[in-house]
Amino acid sequence: MIQTVEAVVDATGRVQLLGEVHVTSPRRALVTVLEEPGAVPGESALLAEAAVAVDWSRPEEDAAWSHLQPWPGGQDPATCAPKSCGIV
Repeated sequence: MIQTVEAVVDATGRVQLLGEVHVTSPRRALVTVLEEPGAVPGESALLAEAAVAVDWSRPEEDAAWSHLQPWPGGQDPATCAPKSCGIV
């Protein structure tokens, strides 16, 4: 199966893959060097934002992180006993 993955070639010719490649044994590869500069710092985060937003917007994610939500009434859990803060 042919796989395509983005990479950056530095000034010394070292190739850094920006994605994963799955092979079971050594394989030939072709490298095409483009005229445009390498990845802009932070570009990957910007490109991934939409995909991550879909994953993070699921109800399962809200439930998994709910223990980090603020306490009711904005109380500080470090200074508030659970019963006096309305937590039973």
